[in-house]
Amino acid sequence: MGKSKLDIGLRQVRVLCQMPQKKRLEVIAQGLPIILSSAQGFRQASLALKSNLREAEVLAGFAEEEAAKILILIDAVRCPTKILPSRMGPIVSWFYDHLARLIYADAVTWKPMHVAQLREYVDMSRRAHYVDGLVGEYILPNWSIYERESRLYADIEDYGDGNIRWNSPTNQVLDFFTSSDHALSVAEAMSALGMFTIEGLKATSEVWGQVAFTSMEGHSDAEHLTKELLRRLVSERLLSEDVTQADVNVLFDRWQLPMYDFDFSPIHASRVELRAEQQSILWSEINGLY
Repeated sequence: MGKSKLDIGLRQVRVLCQMPQKKRLEVIAQGLPIILSSAQGFRQASLALKSNLREAEVLAGFAEEEAAKILILIDAVRCPTKILPSRMGPIVSWFYDHLARLIYADAVTWKPMHVAQLREYVDMSRRAHYVDGLVGEYILPNWSIYERESRLYADIEDYGDGNIRWNSPTNQVLDFFTSSDHALSVAEAMSALGMFTIEGLKATSEVWGQVAFTSMEGHSDAEHLTKELLRRLVSERLLSEDVTQADVNVLFDRWQLPMYDFDFSPIHASRVELRAEQQSILWSEINGLY
């Protein structure tokens, strides 16, 4: 008989799926400050490397991806218990998925009207390739993944036209510091407001679990639940001593609608489909001239 594969070491977040809710919240509460500290460490290191822009951008990107892990786990917490069993598996898989984490980090700046529109934004962001250019002359890889990997790695790349070239990571960075810390700012606000405590997570679960965000639920629903959650955090004296009004503002402005019901796997298109899209864009431009 063959030897069974040992499942020991890192990448064990899936154990959350088998836990009862109380134990799950306890484990998440233990982990959130650790993830936040990791993200803050990357961000602090990036700020110390202003003379090495590529390396600073890499570390800033790591900070945002770590912060995105927090937003993913918080989505698991605020997912209604009636649908959580079917969604917990996909949610924990996003914890390790670069594309899912990048989308979560980007999404804090988006302003969709409702969940259906947010789902459209996410679907656009998970396309493996897309057509771009003045008349759709270019087929490009997923921008979030490309930006991440072209900054990290020296590698050969193909433009899809038979020409290849070496990617030089040092040439992918602009002449000024461009990184943002939007996802990290949301995570820091949550921490300051006491949401990382067991009691804070319990409150988050109970308040947000009242509404399933799957279709046309929008920001008025989210604002109502956020206000209810804040009132509870205050009444239970969970806020940290250094909490500020800015933390409250960040939570209202940047905490995105729940995405626990979404799909974050890449959307693949064939070369034939992408060429057809190019032709469609070209003919649309030509017809527009006459």
